[in-house]
Amino acid sequence: MWEHQSLFRVSAQLFAEGVFNLLDRSLRPEVFLLGFASAKEGDEPDAVVLEPTSVRYSPSDFRDVKLKATALEADKGPQGSVYHLHPNDHDRFEKQHWYELMCQATETTLQSLTTSRHESRRSFCSTPVSLQGYLVTVVLQLSAECYDNYYALPKPGSGRPANLPHAAVLEFMHDCTRALREADTADNDQPVLDRDYNEVLRSAGRRLMLRVAPAGTHGLYDACNGVAALRHEGDEGIGTMLVSRRQHPAVVPVLTLETPVPMRDHRSIRKLLELSEGHTALISDASHVFGLGQLVPESDSQFEPLVTVHFTNHYSWEVSHAGHVLMRVVSNTPRLPQGQVAADNFARIVRIVFPALDRDSIEYLWDLAQQATSQPNGTILVITTGAANEAKRLTRQSFRVVPRIMTPSVLRLVTNIDGAVLIEPNAMCHAIGVILDGLATEKGDSSRGSRYNGALRYVNSSKYPVLAVVVSEDGWIDLLPS
Repeated sequence: MWEHQSLFRVSAQLFAEGVFNLLDRSLRPEVFLLGFASAKEGDEPDAVVLEPTSVRYSPSDFRDVKLKATALEADKGPQGSVYHLHPNDHDRFEKQHWYELMCQATETTLQSLTTSRHESRRSFCSTPVSLQGYLVTVVLQLSAECYDNYYALPKPGSGRPANLPHAAVLEFMHDCTRALREADTADNDQPVLDRDYNEVLRSAGRRLMLRVAPAGTHGLYDACNGVAALRHEGDEGIGTMLVSRRQHPAVVPVLTLETPVPMRDHRSIRKLLELSEGHTALISDASHVFGLGQLVPESDSQFEPLVTVHFTNHYSWEVSHAGHVLMRVVSNTPRLPQGQVAADNFARIVRIVFPALDRDSIEYLWDLAQQATSQPNGTILVITTGAANEAKRLTRQSFRVVPRIMTPSVLRLVTNIDGAVLIEPNAMCHAIGVILDGLATEKGDSSRGSRYNGALRYVNSSKYPVLAVVVSEDGWIDLLPS
C-alpha cells in the first residue's frame, strides 16, 4: 500500500501493548492493517491487502466488505442533501459517510470470522484513511474474555465509551487515524505513534467522564482531579458526589444551595465534601454543585442507578455506576478496578512457576493470597523455593523468624508492617518486613509505586523460582510474573 506500512504496523502494535498493558495485561492487544483498493473490486488481485501477510486472516476473507458497506447504505436510506454546504464540503461529507460504512462492514466481517472460528477476540476498526489508492484501516483485537469481564454502561452508542477499556480503544483509534493521515509526510526515522501511554489513558478517562456527564458537559474529569488534590484543614478529601441532571426524580433533595457552586471552584467543592456522609452526597450536573441529596431506595418506582464519584483519599477518586467501579484515578492516572485475584488464574501461574506443587498446596497458597489481597494498606507476599537462603541474604533488611507454617490469621498480623513476607511454596515462613532488592529492569512502570517496582525488580533478578502477590495501597493487585 505504501513504503513504510510495516514500520507503521509495528509502531501501532507497540503503542497498543504500551497502552493496554497498563490497563490489564490479559487484554493481549493485536494490531494489523487492512487496505481496500479504491479502484478494484473485491475479487481482483491486490484488491485487499493485509499487513502483516502472516496474520491468521487472508484477503479473500474481506472481499465482500465493499458489498456489505453498500448494503448498509441501502438499509440506512438516503442521507439527504446538505444544501447549505459548499460542494467540496458536501463531497467530504459523503466520503466520510462511506468511510464509516466501510468501518462498520469490516467490524461485522471480523465478528463473523471470530465467531465461526471460535476465537475469543473483540475486534475494533479505525475509520479508513485514503492513502495512495487504498482505504487503510487499523484493526485492533483484544481478548474477549478479559474485555467483556469489565462492567459496561447501558445504552451504548457510536463513539460513546461504555467503560474505560472502550474509551482507551476509541482514543487509540483516534491516534492511529491521525498518524495514518500524516503517513505520507511523517519523518519515518521517528516512531509513528509516540504519545505517552499514560496521557492516552488520561484522554480516555476524559472521554468516559464526558460520557457520564449530563448533556455531555466537558471538564468533569479535570474538576475531580482538582478537588482530589486539595486538603481541607489538613484532612484528605473524602466524600461522595452524585452526578445527575437537575431535579432528577431518583434524587431526594436534602439541602439546596441558593447559588450553585461551579465545579471549577475546587476549594469550595472540597469544603462542601465534608457535608457528604453515608447515603447523603453532593449533587452535581457536572458543571455545578447545587446541593445535597440522597438516591431513592431501589424499591422506589423512580429509582435509577446514577453515576457516583467517590473521593477516596488525597489525589485519589473513583467512578462507579450501579455498584460497579468503572475507573479509579490515582495521581491523575486512570486505572481499571482491580478486584480479588481470580482463583483459576492464580492456580495457573503457580503451576507454571512451581510445577511440582500438588493441588492441596496450591489451594492453601490461594487462601494466603486472598488474605494478602484484603490488606487495605498494601503488602507483598513472596513465594519462593529459596526463601530460607534469601532470608539469610537479606538479614539486615528484614525480620527473620523461626520457620513456621504461615496461616491466614498470622499473615493478617504480619502484613501490618511495611515490607514483604517471605515464604516457601509449602507455606513455611522465614522472614517478614523484608525490603526487597533487585536489578533495574526495562519492564518497570514509573506510574506505579515503589512497592510494585521493587517486587518486579526482585522477581526478574531472582535465581530461584518465585511468585509475588503485590497489593498496592490504591487497591491495585498484581501477580508477578503475570
